Amino acid sequence: MSDPSTAAPAPAAPATLWSPLAVSMFRAIWLASVVSNVGTWMQNVAGVWLVTTLTTSALLVALMQAATSLPAFLLSMPAGALGDLIDRRRLLLVTQGFMGVVAFVLGVLTLSNQVSAFSVLGFTFVLGIGSALNAPVWQTLPAELVPRPILPFAITLNGVSNNIARAIGPALGGLIIAYYSPGYVFLLNGVSFVGTWVVVYRWRRVQPEVSGPAENFAGALRAGLRYVQYSPAIYAVLVRAFAFSFGAAAMWALLSVVTAQRLHLQSGSYGVLLSWLGAGAITGAFLVGRIGRRLNFNQRALLGALVFVGTNVSLALMPTEYGLFPVMFLSGVAWLLTMTAFSTTVQLHVPRWVQARVVSLYMLVFQAGLSLGSIVWGELADRLGLVYSLLGAAGWMLLSLLLALPFPMRAAEDLDLAPAEHWPEPEVHGAVDPDDGPVVVMVEYRVPVAAQPAFRQAVGPLTRLRLRDGALRAGVFADLARPEQITEFFYVATWGEHQRQHHRFTREDQLVEAQVRQFHQGPEPPRVTHFLAFPKTPNVEAPTPPEALPGQQ
Repeated sequence: MSDPSTAAPAPAAPATLWSPLAVSMFRAIWLASVVSNVGTWMQNVAGVWLVTTLTTSALLVALMQAATSLPAFLLSMPAGALGDLIDRRRLLLVTQGFMGVVAFVLGVLTLSNQVSAFSVLGFTFVLGIGSALNAPVWQTLPAELVPRPILPFAITLNGVSNNIARAIGPALGGLIIAYYSPGYVFLLNGVSFVGTWVVVYRWRRVQPEVSGPAENFAGALRAGLRYVQYSPAIYAVLVRAFAFSFGAAAMWALLSVVTAQRLHLQSGSYGVLLSWLGAGAITGAFLVGRIGRRLNFNQRALLGALVFVGTNVSLALMPTEYGLFPVMFLSGVAWLLTMTAFSTTVQLHVPRWVQARVVSLYMLVFQAGLSLGSIVWGELADRLGLVYSLLGAAGWMLLSLLLALPFPMRAAEDLDLAPAEHWPEPEVHGAVDPDDGPVVVMVEYRVPVAAQPAFRQAVGPLTRLRLRDGALRAGVFADLARPEQITEFFYVATWGEHQRQHHRFTREDQLVEAQVRQFHQGPEPPRVTHFLAFPKTPNVEAPTPPEALPGQQ
């Protein structure tokens, strides 16, 4: 939860790309992130080029992308759970400081000529660990710092920050490599983390109020996975994001190889190509508002995949670097539009209590696509040749367009995900420990037989919400003796988890519940009953041994 003094009121005028910068804390963090991202992109160029000069293996060069992405695959979910459970400010301070120290050490070793291709891969992997722990919380900062109406633009500005750095960092890194040494680039990257650390340190974050019993780490992980499992809109984004990142990985993993081995150019040209890519992404940010009035998020993702078909074909066949300049520019525009479409759709569909976990899962899936894609396209380049590998990636991107049919991305701008807090606290006699359970909740409706087919259609989404928010089982039953008596039940592991359910139900969910309750007839509202497992009953279904039966000796 942000400090109220830093949060700007929702603007009366239409929001623009610049609206989030009116929020002072967001502006400070954004400016610091630009500097840090410049250092990161300088590091990426220096690391990849250093490995390119230390080895002739295209696979080892491609593994640089995997070394960056693999930690995110391994640690994104734990990092997201930590981000939802502990103070996000402290977590950011630790991760920013850790990455600064690692980059500085790599710089010192490089200047001392004590690195090999494998050691650079190792340090890149360690930096990736810090980035993986940092990224989910960093991605959720806009939701903490700006009002929801301008949140899409704040998320876009996060992408702009990275792409400003992509336009400046590679060229600057390439110049330093050409005239000095990659080691100096690594040292500068270490220094770039200092500004971000200072800004985060000065952020006086107000801790959100905890509603209900606190979650433990394992329970938080399960809750995040369960939320995605029963959220079709988020699941669709994950499928589309994986398909896109797997095909786009060919460009990121093999661009340096195309530059050095197919076009026979130097590091400066590689940096210039990345700068064209970054310039395109910045241009895409300025086009977001105009394009947003014409294309929804689903259509932007389709357009991005189509552009990357052409990108991979051009990298395979374009005879000169000058022909690749406009290709890289258009690729940057497509990358920005696609990435913001995925990220914004995810964040607009998720309430605050589970935001870091869901964002971390999205990042995990995206980075998994980049990691696996880097390995696959790099291996194909070694076995079949660079051209065949890039054309294969283009074919994958073309086939991925078909995923829009079974997995469309849904609009979320008008969703109200604030806690509904409309469920009354259940009547309880005696003390109940949060770890007691299991708990069964029953809701009894009286529904005319003629209306029951429509009721079944309406109650399906509500059942999914029960499972999403913590139920292990859920269902609806009809009373055989009284056909109008319908009972909805859901089964929760503990009393504490059910208490958390009370606070997870949003105003948007309340509309689904209202559609179900409109079928109920009678002078009283539907009757809600809570059942707790008989005291000390194990939460395991097992037969009672004969000697324990009542009345037996």
